Amino acid sequence: MEDRALAQVLEQMEDEEVEAVRLQFTDINGTLKSVAVTPARLRSLGEEPLFVDGSFLAGRDGEEGVELLLKPDLSTCSILPWKGYTGKVARLYCSLCQEDGTPFPEDSRAVLAEAERRAEAEGYRLSVRPECEFFLFHTDDDGQPTVLTHERAGYLEASPVDLGESARREMVHTLEEMGVTVEASRHEISPGQHGIDLGRMGLLEAADGIATFRFVVRTVAKRHGLHATFMPKPLSDAEGSGVHLHFTLCRDGKNVFSGDKEGGFSREAVWFACGLLDHMEAMTAVANPLVNSYKRLVPGTKAPTDLLWSSRRENALLRIPPVRGMRTRVEYRGADGSSNPYLLLALCLEAGLDGIRNHREIPEGQSGGRLPGSLLAAMEHFNRDSFVKDTLGEALCRRYSACREEEWRRYERQVTGWELLEYLYRY
Repeated sequence: MEDRALAQVLEQMEDEEVEAVRLQFTDINGTLKSVAVTPARLRSLGEEPLFVDGSFLAGRDGEEGVELLLKPDLSTCSILPWKGYTGKVARLYCSLCQEDGTPFPEDSRAVLAEAERRAEAEGYRLSVRPECEFFLFHTDDDGQPTVLTHERAGYLEASPVDLGESARREMVHTLEEMGVTVEASRHEISPGQHGIDLGRMGLLEAADGIATFRFVVRTVAKRHGLHATFMPKPLSDAEGSGVHLHFTLCRDGKNVFSGDKEGGFSREAVWFACGLLDHMEAMTAVANPLVNSYKRLVPGTKAPTDLLWSSRRENALLRIPPVRGMRTRVEYRGADGSSNPYLLLALCLEAGLDGIRNHREIPEGQSGGRLPGSLLAAMEHFNRDSFVKDTLGEALCRRYSACREEEWRRYERQVTGWELLEYLYRY
């Protein structure tokens, strides 16, 4: 850590009377992990690094001898807006390194940072504006989550019909206090469903922002006696929750998606979208990583299922929305809130640039098939696509595949309530 940057962070913590520092990172599934240290311990990390036992991280099944070093990114320092037991708490995001200090090949954050460096070497900088959806449900007498909501509000309805408005307002305020810009918030289509749109950010900042968003939303919901879930399809009779990613690609400070092509967007915008489509079947295993994800991605719902791009159809998987000039963008509508944002954004960047390099062009509105219909089908594409291995690295892909395939095996062994209802009496 740079001495000057560390000194500034420690000075800020002293001014704010910070008594604990959460060193946070995400595992391969995108789950937030945390180790709490004192500011004094943070000061000594240069001489005495902090290690965590990597054998208990996702996909390792208790394998021995995996010591991982936490390397804080001082630029991510933020004071949590709520107090701890005695004083304030700060947060720093970390990268994972091997014992000798070299990058850990399975560190999601490092994968995205490296993808951004490669793009910037070509003169490109991709930014993204995420739109995130989630449900707020009641908890039971033991504090455990249910799928119950007392409200019946619909799209864009307000208080008093929207019973989650005060919780949502506190979420927005807390995010802003932690340095995450929020552009809009609203009630979504289904009762208990909400949406918050984050501001435009670079990819690494956006992935950190999404991780912070999930942490804040769930924490604030709990303070209101509610449970927030990003589960893609928690209710069979309601719309699912997704994440829409609005991409803008710049070169030399200019939006390369803006152009004089018919419709007011450039060929690069089309090439970028078609690059995403080329690799979308494999990328779906990262964008939609749960068995439950595919209960949302079914025809006849608001979620898109066809592999196509359009500047006209609102339910297309990839859209070029009707805004032009510096605001011209490509919107990807298929991901959900259970995805690892670091891996997903790295794949989107590389796939889009691959489309530009190869001038990949698919006619507007022409479907190249459908998204995989299950996690198992998505993993088959993931394991076959060399592009994914080149972007994420073979070691990470192998570990990620093992995690997803184990989830599928556990799912296959379950006897569901639907099966009992359908078959127990009849057969």
